Amino acid sequence: MLNVSKNIIEGKIHTEEFQTFSLLKNHKAGKIFLRVLSVLFLILLVVIFLPWTQNISSRGYVTTLQPEQRPQMIQSVIGGKIEKWFIREGDFVHKGDTLLFISEVKDQYFDPELLKRTELQIKAKEQSVNSYGSKVQALGDQIKAFKQTRDLKIEQAVNYIQQAKLKVQSDSMDYQAANTNYEISLKQLNRMEKLYENGLKSLTELESRKLKLQESQAKKIGSANKLQSSRNQLINAKVELNSLKSQFKDKLAKLEADKYTALSNSYDAQAGLTKMQNQYKNYLVRKGLYHITSPQDGYITKTIRSGIGETIKEGEVLISIMPADYDLAVEMYVHPMDLPLLEKEQKVRFVFDGWPSIVFSGWPNLSFGTFGGEIVAIDNFISDNGKYRILVAADSNDVPWPDDIRVGAGAYGVALLKEVPIWYELWRKLNGFPPDYYKSAKVGQAKDTKKS
Repeated sequence: MLNVSKNIIEGKIHTEEFQTFSLLKNHKAGKIFLRVLSVLFLILLVVIFLPWTQNISSRGYVTTLQPEQRPQMIQSVIGGKIEKWFIREGDFVHKGDTLLFISEVKDQYFDPELLKRTELQIKAKEQSVNSYGSKVQALGDQIKAFKQTRDLKIEQAVNYIQQAKLKVQSDSMDYQAANTNYEISLKQLNRMEKLYENGLKSLTELESRKLKLQESQAKKIGSANKLQSSRNQLINAKVELNSLKSQFKDKLAKLEADKYTALSNSYDAQAGLTKMQNQYKNYLVRKGLYHITSPQDGYITKTIRSGIGETIKEGEVLISIMPADYDLAVEMYVHPMDLPLLEKEQKVRFVFDGWPSIVFSGWPNLSFGTFGGEIVAIDNFISDNGKYRILVAADSNDVPWPDDIRVGAGAYGVALLKEVPIWYELWRKLNGFPPDYYKSAKVGQAKDTKKS
């Protein structure tokens, strides 16, 4: 006791009867407390130097590794009316098994003989195409024969022109000869007149010369007329040649126009035939779509539409199916700040919903009930939730994932990073720093191998 008060109780109260007074005077408790504090401090000092595995944790859900292994919705390609169901929820179906049968609801497909009638139309159209082809071939043969006739006629006209030219040359030479003969006769008559005037020739001889002059003059005129007639024949032959060319050109143009018209009609008929054949195939395929079949082996999880007689639209979801064979994976989302710390083939530890576990995120070797994974894909584009998606598959070198895990189950993943002391990890978190950039030796070796 301090005994600072003037009212002293010492000697007046028996302090040994009170436990409180005995504790105040007992200094062993304080020593024990100091020892405990010292031990705890030493333990804490040792602990903060223990290794701690930095990690990135995030929740995700179980999915499949391949897109075709994920739950699938089966739609109806065509609109129709449900007539009969062949399955029920929970059934296992093989690829190609019929799930349900639907009937038509569009009036243009009601005809039960639609395929047969369309096939008859196709045959009629084929005959039309063949007829146009025969017509085109006949017109082609006619044009070929017409061209041969044209060439012969033109050759004949050219020969007439050549004959006319030769006749003009012959008549021109006859005219020159007659003209020369006329000039000679004229000169002889002049000489004969002089000789007659001088009394050297008789009147009979003079008259004979005049007669010959008249004959030569008549021949000259006849030759000139004949020459003009030959020239007119040459002109007529040339006109006839031009007329023949014009006539044949017009007739050939008409034949070719008829041929091209037939070709155009043939192409139209061919296009119509192709369209009808396409329509026939569409009818045939549509008929096969009345039976909706399973695209792969799997289990029927849910029937979206049910009942008999319900009308469905094109592309409407009818059934959901879960593939029988699949490889599980976990889809996780990480913050953009943590994305540079992740890379393919990096290790991840998982805790699945429904499986008991004890997790020490910093000491993965001491955890219980966790399963190993390996990053196989990292998105290059941010998701709608503001995070990046990573896909993690099962680690083949670790404990196999439970067989009872189902697609869509929850999972909690811890991506393992660099090992650091606990004091460093505490200091990092107090300052809000991200984990250290870390590249595992295995991943680095894999990248170097790919580069080489």
